[in-house]
Amino acid sequence: MRQDNRPYTLVRLLGAYSDWYAKRFLHPQFESIGPGADFRKPTCFEIVGPRVSVGDHFHAMATKDGRIRLVTWPETEGRIEIGSYVALSPGVRIKSATSVKIGDSCVIAENVYITDADWHGIYERIYPPGEMAPVEIGNNVWISDRATVLKGVRIGDNSIVAAGAVVTSDVPPDTIVGGVPAKPIRQLDPKARYSTRRDMFQSKKPYEELEEDMERRFLGPNRWLDWIRSLISPSPRD
Repeated sequence: MRQDNRPYTLVRLLGAYSDWYAKRFLHPQFESIGPGADFRKPTCFEIVGPRVSVGDHFHAMATKDGRIRLVTWPETEGRIEIGSYVALSPGVRIKSATSVKIGDSCVIAENVYITDADWHGIYERIYPPGEMAPVEIGNNVWISDRATVLKGVRIGDNSIVAAGAVVTSDVPPDTIVGGVPAKPIRQLDPKARYSTRRDMFQSKKPYEELEEDMERRFLGPNRWLDWIRSLISPSPRD
């Protein structure tokens, strides 16, 4: 479809169902979860193992073909700790055998893979988790599509990992890295004023109300009959 024909009321009902599903089936699986969590397609979000925690206003946007999976290895007490104002995109996978820590206001793009273990040895390929070392990602880090972050890596605040990069060594703060293995591409200005996802929640009007106003503005004119028709017999204007 060229445009979203769904009625505003339908979108709000679907949102209410997602909230109910997440609170009923997902929230209890977290060791801790802050207020304001927002799960899109919560049926496509998986937690495997204990010791997974997320901060305030955690956003996870999964899809049917892009499930989000957070996995901890119980035998080695793997742990995943995600800060506040973090957004995970479709297809993100995070696996921990020891410790993966992600700071505040991070944006993790589609199909990113983050792991703190090899999961098999070079010669011993039967029993996981293989060699492991903690991963630590700072605040306001942007990890782009299909990037991979491997064991023992520390990524500094405000840094960017380019699409498709494989990060095998530490990334300094305020640095863009890319390639396989990832190397510095550009140094950012550490004195620059960064806008972050946290800023979205610091306005006078709550974020949830801003989102609702936007949906009402764009979807308010949509009618139920037009939406049903667009599903059955779409036209060029749909």
